[in-house]
Amino acid sequence: MPASVWTGYLTFGLISMPVRLFSGARGSRISFHMLHRDDHARVKQQLVCSEEEKPIARDEIVKGYEYRKGEYVIIEPDEIKKIEPKTAKAMEILEFVKAEEVDPIYFESSYYLMPEEAGKRPYALLAKALEETEYYAIAKLTMHNREYTVILRPDQGGLMLHTMYYENEVRRIENFGKTDIDVKEAEVKVAHQLIEALAADFEPKKYYDTFEENLKKMIQARLEGKEVEAVEKPRKPAPVVDLMDALRKSLEQTSKKKPAQRVEAAQAANEIHVHGAAHKSAAHSGQKKRRTRKAA
Repeated sequence: MPASVWTGYLTFGLISMPVRLFSGARGSRISFHMLHRDDHARVKQQLVCSEEEKPIARDEIVKGYEYRKGEYVIIEPDEIKKIEPKTAKAMEILEFVKAEEVDPIYFESSYYLMPEEAGKRPYALLAKALEETEYYAIAKLTMHNREYTVILRPDQGGLMLHTMYYENEVRRIENFGKTDIDVKEAEVKVAHQLIEALAADFEPKKYYDTFEENLKKMIQARLEGKEVEAVEKPRKPAPVVDLMDALRKSLEQTSKKKPAQRVEAAQAANEIHVHGAAHKSAAHSGQKKRRTRKAA
């Protein structure tokens, strides 16, 4: 079990339970050290006093808030502890909201919320009640010198906690999602078929970082004294001129990848072909009539 990042009490109403918080996800990337090109020695970073222009030790550093250009209020660690709110040790549920109303854009970091021995029964009760009612809990929590609003949601009989971005931290884009494009019903129908053809169960283990894998192969090749093979770059995608034609070809390609769906995809592709042919025929007929009138 990894070390917990927070310990305290979760409370709602008159019920409280001792809990621990564990990090739910952590990035894993290949990291490089900075080396001197000439002798490959590690490069050190130093903390330098801008006034005296000399290196200083970390224990000589204090935190300061610049309230005026070049003037600071010095804050000591003990002073920060004095003003920690009650949420530093107790996480109080403020309200419950419908799960469907929570926009995932507000989710920041994920944690496992787990009960201590004395809190297992109320913890299980809360998790089951949230699952059955399809509600999430909103609470306050202080950790790492910051107070967070957090979201608690049921998951596999337990509770997941997500720190939440505040409204002023979410970047809104004006007119996002609003276009003057009139999508045709036939195009939507085929898009549905394409989605169904590519549908699969969500299995996170299937997904991986291709660039990370290529980095590992490159490092191994260098260790073995081999040449690094360049990855074939895809062609620059061409703009879609005929959307229906692009959908038809996409379905045809998908049918090759998924044999079980070949018949359905072929039928869909044929529908598009017939629709397209009828559309072109109608357009040609219209043009012919216009030419006839003009001749008359």
